[in-house]
Amino acid sequence: MKLVSFRTKERRTSFGLSTEGGIVDLGRRIGHRYADIKALLAGNALEEIAQYQGLPPDLGENDVAFLPVIAQPNKIFCVGMNYAAKRVEFNETNNAPTLFIRFPDSQTGHACRVVKPAHSSEFDYEGELAVVIGKAGMAIKAEDALSHVAGYSCYMDGSARDWQHTWFTAGKNWRETGAFGPCLVTADEVGNPQELGIRTYLNGMKVQDDNTGNMIHTIASLIEYISTFSALSPGDVIITGSPGGVGKKRVPPLFLKEGDVIEVEIDRLGRLRNHIALEADFACEAAAA
Repeated sequence: MKLVSFRTKERRTSFGLSTEGGIVDLGRRIGHRYADIKALLAGNALEEIAQYQGLPPDLGENDVAFLPVIAQPNKIFCVGMNYAAKRVEFNETNNAPTLFIRFPDSQTGHACRVVKPAHSSEFDYEGELAVVIGKAGMAIKAEDALSHVAGYSCYMDGSARDWQHTWFTAGKNWRETGAFGPCLVTADEVGNPQELGIRTYLNGMKVQDDNTGNMIHTIASLIEYISTFSALSPGDVIITGSPGGVGKKRVPPLFLKEGDVIEVEIDRLGRLRNHIALEADFACEAAAA
């Protein structure tokens, strides 16, 4: 199944099933029991919503503004330096997972603006695989880790490089700099998450191209590592790292600017598309196709 979070033209927030013809609005049907996808996962209700897969769509994609797949995760863990090529680019030699945190209000949805911070002249792209937790746990063993995963999605982890300083948090948490979507593809449809091609496109030009099989720390090992010190809950998100090819390390550097279109495509998960806007006082709206 493919699950999406969205806001209608009437400003109603909902969630639903993404189909070839459009969106089946689950919020209209079961929103009184599950407020959003996070609540759906907490209620262990994925099997329950399978009955709605054959219904005709209620909405077209052009009828909604997409929200981050999980709009308000309790925790968003981000992994840095997790592909061999990226480690070479940044001369990374630390063998332990590099972790930092994103806050929920730093996110935006598919086909929405990604905001270039006014205080940054080095706003960079990073295409990543996002893992969404479906079953709570702590001290999870690697061999059991994937049973705690609800599904996967694409993520564009926008980075204000000139605000990362000696660590990453300040460069990763500007408002609406991390795009998350277009949908949550449930784990049963993905299969092995360590064999997915991942690509990033800037204005149609491929700028990142790798495979999740080249992660230094696998998804299972990351879940084991993180759950050693922090309990994981349904709806928590782990963003698993970016391949090489980022703009900061290109010659000359290639940073995001107003009007750019940035896309992250991952096998079996779809293609996340956003356009870059300058920081201003606006709400997310559906971007022009």
